[in-house]
Amino acid sequence: MSRPAAVLDLPTDPTGTPAGAPIPPHGGVLKERYLGGEAAAALRARSAALPAWTLGERQLCDLELLLNGAFSPLEGFLGQADYERVLSELRLADGTLWPIPITLDVDEAFAAPLAIGEEIALRDGQGVPLAVLTIESRYRPDREAEARAVFGTLDRSHPGVADLLERSHPVYLGGRLQGIQAPTHFDFRDLRESPRELRDWLARHGWRETVAFQTRNPMHRAHRELTLRAAERTGARLLIQPVVGRTKPGDVDHFTRVRCYRALLDHYPPDRAKLSLLPLAMRMAGPREALWHAIIRKNYGATHFIVGRDHAGPGRDAQGVPFYPPFAAQELLARHQDELGIGIVPFPAMVYAADQDRYLPADEVGDGERVEDLSGTELRRRLAHGEDIPAWFTYPQIAAILRERHPAGARRGYTLFFTGLSGAGKSTIAEAVIARLMERSARPVTLLDGDEVRTHLSRGLGFSREDRSANVRRIGWVAAEITRHGGIAVCAPIAPYADDRDAVRRLVERHGAFVEIHVATPLAVCEARDRKGLYAQARAGRIAQFTGISDPYEVPAAPDLRLDTDATTPHALADAVLNALAERGLLG
Repeated sequence: MSRPAAVLDLPTDPTGTPAGAPIPPHGGVLKERYLGGEAAAALRARSAALPAWTLGERQLCDLELLLNGAFSPLEGFLGQADYERVLSELRLADGTLWPIPITLDVDEAFAAPLAIGEEIALRDGQGVPLAVLTIESRYRPDREAEARAVFGTLDRSHPGVADLLERSHPVYLGGRLQGIQAPTHFDFRDLRESPRELRDWLARHGWRETVAFQTRNPMHRAHRELTLRAAERTGARLLIQPVVGRTKPGDVDHFTRVRCYRALLDHYPPDRAKLSLLPLAMRMAGPREALWHAIIRKNYGATHFIVGRDHAGPGRDAQGVPFYPPFAAQELLARHQDELGIGIVPFPAMVYAADQDRYLPADEVGDGERVEDLSGTELRRRLAHGEDIPAWFTYPQIAAILRERHPAGARRGYTLFFTGLSGAGKSTIAEAVIARLMERSARPVTLLDGDEVRTHLSRGLGFSREDRSANVRRIGWVAAEITRHGGIAVCAPIAPYADDRDAVRRLVERHGAFVEIHVATPLAVCEARDRKGLYAQARAGRIAQFTGISDPYEVPAAPDLRLDTDATTPHALADAVLNALAERGLLG
């Protein structure tokens, strides 16, 4: 587990590299930002009187890697000058290579009273003070320009774009950090090494050449073959350093993945591979992220870094086209190879050549050779049905771990989340879907209707933005618990704000599937159906903060299903929902 260093920015030799460590950190000095001893205690005490910002998941991951030096040469969150040059040139203001903006986004209300030179406390979700930021820059970014620069797209089906445009706050604060203590991790503490700790380990064990491998998925036999070949090519030992911070929505949970990695270690030659965890919040930014990953591994002491096809890519866009060309990451790193200072090991995909009973790089397979493949979708299907997982694909120990996590025949819970204007028909469609589901099986189904939830779970909440958000997130928490226990939650709130809907998605997807259904009935139709007279009262000014009239409804950019109830029966719409569930394998 990471421990705070006793001093700020104090290298153990003039280059910033501990004796025996493989290569200097990026920029020459490992920028650890923790205070030690009495200074940390004094800062903790003083932080209690400072304005405090509670960090989100991405911000918490970023803070940890800023404080322990993994983001060297950064000393804090980026100010405007650094931010703008990173977007335009992949460099900090002083010219140092750096491809990803590391920013602290806050809301307008928090930022408004703050002045340059002031300090703020940064806290985790439990209120524990982790660091103090001295504000050196406050700015309002053009987030669409940032999305184009970093991700190359405004397509919200890209998880990084959706996070930036729909969930980030409008004001960025930049400045130097002083660390009070490291974020707390209760899991896999023996595998959570800081850059200094890992560098010291490499030096003690004589690992002068180390090739690092990035992954966010379980590793199977193809990955073993790829990493062994990369180690052989470079004459290096292997550092398997998977991301255990935030990855792509829907990824296998990190607990299961780390168990798989540990099982895989037994299949490497003794003393040739090491496992260490990286608490990184991935952006899925393709080529830029690959460059970032290489810099981070350099800071951890690796001398080489493996870059595969479509490194850190999120897959395909809304038109089914890959977000990034397959070799774009390798090409970008090759252009910066000399300046980067870490050896780049490009590798094609590994495939199973059935006739030879071995794995080969895809470009070494001869014409006419029989190649076997098992996609992630097919693997999940076999797990769900208890079917055989071929020995050529993975090892029995790893298959057993995956079967334990996804037992055959188990019905995973899921949540249907209907959102739309008042009067759009959400509750009617939800009731029709529930009836159809209960016709098919005895699976428990729970309806969380917006009005009923306000009567029971959210009594006392009003209709301010904060209260609306609290109501939706309470619904989300209950839905996540229903999903976790294998049930079906059907939610039908208005849920007008994108960040709340996304927060519910993240809660639910820890345990099962989340299906967002936008009931896209036009406002005029909703008003015409207004049986309760609510729209008329809102138009007359007798109801304040009414969604669609005096309060906004943020239309979902990329829902899983979009329905329009105008001139369509609830029965037909329920059929459309069930067809979508069947396509996702949720009706079994």
